[in-house]
Amino acid sequence: MATTGILRSRRSAAQLHAIASVEREIRAIDPAAGRKYLRDFRDAYRSYQKVLTPSDVRHQIANAGIVLVGDYHALPNSQGYLASLLRDPELHQRPVVLGVETIFSRNQHILDEWFRAEIAEDELRQRIRFELDWGYDWPPFYELLSAARDHGASIYGLDCMPRDDLRKIGARDRHAADKIAELRRRHPGALILVLFGESHLAPQHLPALLQQRLPAEPMLTVLQNVDALYWRAAGEASDHVEAVEVRKTVRENVLCVFNATPLEKYENYRLCLDRWGRNDNDHSAPDLGPTLYNLIDGMVRFLGINQYSAHNTTQPRLLVDLMPEVYSRSSDALLRRLLSRQAFTAEHRRSLLRQVRERGSVYLTPINAVYVRQFRMTSSAEDATRFLHQACRGLPNLSNGKVLAEHTATHAAPVAQSLARDDAFYMAVFEHALAFFGSRILHPARPALRDADLADLFDVTREDLEHQTALPFAAAVEALDFLIQHREHVLRYNHSYKQRSRRQPSTPESFAQAPAFTGRQYEYVAQQLGYLTGNDLYDAYLEGRLTTAALRQLFLTHIEQPGVAREAYIQLRARLR
Repeated sequence: MATTGILRSRRSAAQLHAIASVEREIRAIDPAAGRKYLRDFRDAYRSYQKVLTPSDVRHQIANAGIVLVGDYHALPNSQGYLASLLRDPELHQRPVVLGVETIFSRNQHILDEWFRAEIAEDELRQRIRFELDWGYDWPPFYELLSAARDHGASIYGLDCMPRDDLRKIGARDRHAADKIAELRRRHPGALILVLFGESHLAPQHLPALLQQRLPAEPMLTVLQNVDALYWRAAGEASDHVEAVEVRKTVRENVLCVFNATPLEKYENYRLCLDRWGRNDNDHSAPDLGPTLYNLIDGMVRFLGINQYSAHNTTQPRLLVDLMPEVYSRSSDALLRRLLSRQAFTAEHRRSLLRQVRERGSVYLTPINAVYVRQFRMTSSAEDATRFLHQACRGLPNLSNGKVLAEHTATHAAPVAQSLARDDAFYMAVFEHALAFFGSRILHPARPALRDADLADLFDVTREDLEHQTALPFAAAVEALDFLIQHREHVLRYNHSYKQRSRRQPSTPESFAQAPAFTGRQYEYVAQQLGYLTGNDLYDAYLEGRLTTAALRQLFLTHIEQPGVAREAYIQLRARLR
C-alpha cells in the first residue's frame, strides 16, 4: 500500500482541483471568509490524535453533559447528522434537550406552540421568519426539529440579533452561553445537544464562555467535516475515515465526524449564494450548471486533459465545445417532454425516469444533457464522469440504426443493432466502471463496492433483497449468481494468466460472454459488474498500479466500435489482476 502522503495526494487531487474553482467564486461573493473570527476556527483544528469509529463517537456523546455540535448551515448533512443522533436509543437513557442557533430565543413561545402541535409546520416557518432571518434550506432543519419532538427531546432557540454583523458576533456567543447555562439549571440531569455554527466553536469562542459559566461541566465538542482534518484523514489506509479524536482533556473533548466532503460543503454553499442572489420572486430551481461544469473540470484536470486540443488521439478534440446542457428542475415534466421528442424507446424512458427518482439526476447521452432534479454529490459526480467518457470518444457516440433498448444499460448510450450482444453488454459495463471510478475520485466518501458486498446480499431477507436490487426474488438470485460466478471466473483466469496449467486452462471466452438477461435484470447486472470493476480501478490507482495517463487512455478507448468493448474489458481485467 502507498504511503500516507501519497494516499492523501491521490485521494484528494481531483477534489482540490474542483474546490479551487468554487472557492474563488465564493470569495468573490462573500468576502467575510477572511475575518479573524472565522480564521480562529480554521487555525484551531489542524490535526488529530487518532481515528474513531461511529460507535466510539456515539458512546462519548451519550456519556457527555453538554455537547456542542458544529453546523455548516448550507450543508443538509450537518443538520441530518444531529437528527440521526436524536433517533439513537443509546442517547435516550436520560432526558435529552436540543438547543439550536437557527431560532431566536425571543421566538421560544412560537416553538413551544409547534411542539405542542397547536400550530402546523407552515405557520412555524412563517412566524419564526425562517427565510428572512435565516435563509438556508428548511427541509433538513425541520427534519431535525421533528426528530427531537418525535423522540421526546425538549427544544430551545438560543440565538439573538444581529446575525449579519460580525462585529457583534461576540455578543451573540455570550448570549448563547447564558442560555445554555440556563438550560443546565432547568434540566440538571439531561444530555444537552447544541447545534451552532462551526465558527462559534473555536476554543476561544463559545466553548471558553461556557467553561467560565459552568466550570464543573464536562464539555464535548463534535465538529463536522473540518477541511484540514478531512485532508489529513485522506492519508489513512481505510477507505473512509468516519471520525477522529482531535483533542482530549479532563474538562473538554473535541471530536470531528465526516459525513460530507469539502467539495460537497462548498457546492451547497454556492447554491445558497445563487438562491440569495436571485430575485425574491424567482422560485425557479437553483442553477446547477456551474456545479456540473466544476465537477467535469475537476476530472479534466485530474486526468491531464487539454480542453482545447485540436486533435482526437491522446486527447479529446475540442472538449471545451462539447460541454453538456444542464437542466435544473424540481419536477420531471420537462424531462418527459425531452424524452418524448428524442429517439428514446418507451422502456428507455421509463428507465431514465426511474433513475431520476432514485438518484436525483441523469446524464442523457443522445442529447448530451444532464437533467438534475435534486443535487446529490455521488450522482452528480457520476454524471460528470459519464459525460467526460462520452466526450473523450467524440460526441455523439451513436451508430446509425434502430435502438435496442432491452440491451442498453440505464445511463449508457443506446446501442445499434450492428453491435454484437457481447460488445453491447461490455460497453455498458465499461461505462459504469468509469462512472463509478470517477465518482470515487471526486467523492471519495462514496462507499466501496466489493465482491464481499455481493456475497452479503445472500444473507439478507427476501424483502430486503428485492428492495436493494429492485428485482423480483428469483431474478435477483439469478443476477447475483451470475455476478459472483463471473467475478470468481475472472480471478481464476487472471491467476492462470500468470501460471498456465494443462489441468485448468482458462480463456477469455469462458467469462466474457453477455448474460441472457433483459430489462431491469440486464441493467442491474451491467451496473453492478461495472461498479465492481470501477472500484477495482480506484484501488489500483490508489496503490499506484495505474497512472493518470493510463486512466486517460481508458476514457479515450472507442468502445462503441464493433469488437472493441469486449476485448477492452478482457484486457482491463488482465491489467487489474
